[in-house]
Amino acid sequence: MSAYDADQRRFLAEHTQAVLATGRRDGSPQLSTVVYAVDGDDVIVSTKSYTAKWKNALRQPNVALLVNDGRRQLVVYGVARPIEADPERAELTARVFEAMSGDAVAPESIIPMLREQKRTILRITASRVLMND
Repeated sequence: MSAYDADQRRFLAEHTQAVLATGRRDGSPQLSTVVYAVDGDDVIVSTKSYTAKWKNALRQPNVALLVNDGRRQLVVYGVARPIEADPERAELTARVFEAMSGDAVAPESIIPMLREQKRTILRITASRVLMND
């Protein structure tokens, strides 16, 4: 069963930017503006392996993602799973890049860049979704 109802799924699919909240080592929140794509019921975020959001999610995988559009917003509470290996990393990153630019990207063509930039994926599986208008 999906964590999203039809309206929530449509709202999530219509947007590509969000704020990702992760927990720092001291328990305080860390916020990052991210571009995302949807993969089934999961939200995928491309990040670099040396960023705070990546390190925080590895240590404490419970995260929140806020998709905001004026007074309307969707909050996804979920668990982040790291994806570091190809071909899955390249395929999911290509989807995020396409969400960001609108242009299709061949996954195999970006693998050298992913290695050079130390790019990874956080796959966020929703456990609870809230939406307000």
